[in-house]
Amino acid sequence: MKFIVIGITDAPHPFFPPQVTDVIRRGHLFSGGRRHHELVADLLPHGAVWIDITVPVEAVIDTYRQRSHEGTIIVFASGDPLFFGFANTLRRLLPEAELRLFPAFNSLQLLAHRLVLPYHDLRVVSLTGRPWPEFDRALIERAPKIGVLTDREHTPATIARRMLDYGYDDYTMHVGEHLGHPTLERVTTLSLAAASTREFTLPNCLLLCAGSGTATARPSSSFLAAPASPLPPRPFGLPDSSFALLDGREKMITKMPIRLLTLQALDLPRRRVLWDIGFCTGSVSIEARLLFPHLRVVAFEIRPECEALIHENARRHGAPGIKVRMGDFCSLCCNIVAAQAPTPSPDAIFIGGHGGKLKEIMTQATAALQPGGVIVMNSVTSPVVDRLTDHRPGSHQLFDEACAELGLRQEPPLRIQLGDYNPIEILKATKPVK
Repeated sequence: MKFIVIGITDAPHPFFPPQVTDVIRRGHLFSGGRRHHELVADLLPHGAVWIDITVPVEAVIDTYRQRSHEGTIIVFASGDPLFFGFANTLRRLLPEAELRLFPAFNSLQLLAHRLVLPYHDLRVVSLTGRPWPEFDRALIERAPKIGVLTDREHTPATIARRMLDYGYDDYTMHVGEHLGHPTLERVTTLSLAAASTREFTLPNCLLLCAGSGTATARPSSSFLAAPASPLPPRPFGLPDSSFALLDGREKMITKMPIRLLTLQALDLPRRRVLWDIGFCTGSVSIEARLLFPHLRVVAFEIRPECEALIHENARRHGAPGIKVRMGDFCSLCCNIVAAQAPTPSPDAIFIGGHGGKLKEIMTQATAALQPGGVIVMNSVTSPVVDRLTDHRPGSHQLFDEACAELGLRQEPPLRIQLGDYNPIEILKATKPVK
């Protein structure tokens, strides 16, 4: 199968170079969205066949296959077809197809041109039909310039409110509407606070520039954007005093040095999904999210009062995107597996609290854990606790027994003591790869 993919803008009378005009004149099979058809209908040759691109796109691909014997299919797509565009869909669903491209500027390029803003270092995120994780990652990594493709759900106002909610307020927002249209095009520069209450027409896209600089209107009605400024770095290791605590109890938080050693034991640079079981204040989830923004973090807790606590601490530290699951972990995990719920399978699990059900939690966690994944738990060593429990098995012994029963490979524990606190043993086990 052969395709020629032609990029177009929103201009009502698109201009094409002679080479593209000749391709259109010689064509027979054409395809694109209905808006594209309206823009190019006058340019199509007599007797041309048009195939609408609609959802589900797999049905469109089937039509392409059925008609491919009639010749090359000429597809019109917005902007650059390889920039989150339809050419990528063709490569994914028809990997054997032969593609030839004639791109136009994409919307973010057009917006950067209007702002006279260099975009070679632009961090690009698409929220068009996509969730927040990549946008959150760009914020956490403090990208100084972020280009965002929007949709009806992820509007400039919604994006601005999310940024303000998590403390990323040191950005200027530039919004481009109907870029490429001679009369409807509009470029607006404003603060996040102003953007959070304003509506913009579709289609639109936006550029976020860090720092206090703003764009200044020029007599030619174009814009000159101030260069983005680097954002201040955050500390390596969040101070314990910066967290809101459960009932103000200082002992109900994994202390910062222990937290960092725990994250090291989880080997998070090469993990993809972390489950934090018994999150309490959320300190481990938040520290992991900020240090390793590629991670998908799911935090579990049974105490209802901790739900508001983790959201408060996440906002306080600028850590969006943590998935919070409230309730008994064993029941939640069973439901996740049985219903194939959209909670990603972990390759790293931290057990921060177990409520006396460590073996049950270990059993469920191991079943959900990917092969090669790790489970880490911090065990408190306290002679006082041993006397009070009448020498019943402690968490370290229960962890060892669970590992033996579940076939987990243990590593030597790491013992550490901070000041007058009881010693902590960092326990680690790996699920074998079969």
